[in-house]
Amino acid sequence: MRVLIDACVLYPTVMREVILGAAQLGLFEPRWSVRILEEWARATRKIGPEAEVFARGEIAMLAVAFPRAIVPEHQGLMQRLWLPDPDDIHVLAAAVSGSCDGILTMNAKDFPRDYLREEGLARFDPDGFCCRMLDEDAAGMRGVAEGILATAREMSDVEWTMRALMKKARLPRFGKALA
Repeated sequence: MRVLIDACVLYPTVMREVILGAAQLGLFEPRWSVRILEEWARATRKIGPEAEVFARGEIAMLAVAFPRAIVPEHQGLMQRLWLPDPDDIHVLAAAVSGSCDGILTMNAKDFPRDYLREEGLARFDPDGFCCRMLDEDAAGMRGVAEGILATAREMSDVEWTMRALMKKARLPRFGKALA
């Protein structure tokens, strides 16, 4: 299954790490466009300039880890598509040109399921998607989540629980399923 990942899923970090962990397990094939990656990098600026540099480093590592994930922009396709927010049409165009099965986004209102269905696409929310990946490979996804939890504990002064970390990452059902 090919899934286009929207920028709002690539940034924040914990959500991205869980999703990409599922991709590394081979549970799905991730796709994104250069523009989506640029949106992610620019979104980190609100933390500070060093965050953008770090994000660009992570983007470079993604190119190595997932060399077939980049889908080309298709301007002609963008002109025929419609979404409630015109700024999101590039995401839909990337999903269509990348022969994706769905779009992974937290932005449900701007990606109406009926319209996506007309383009042969599903819309997945990150929490439900992670739960689905957990159903497909419980041991693998538990390993991914435990690694992320260990890193979060190491990098902060907080003694995170799995459920609390996943809730903060906007993956509450996934965290509950892991607890």
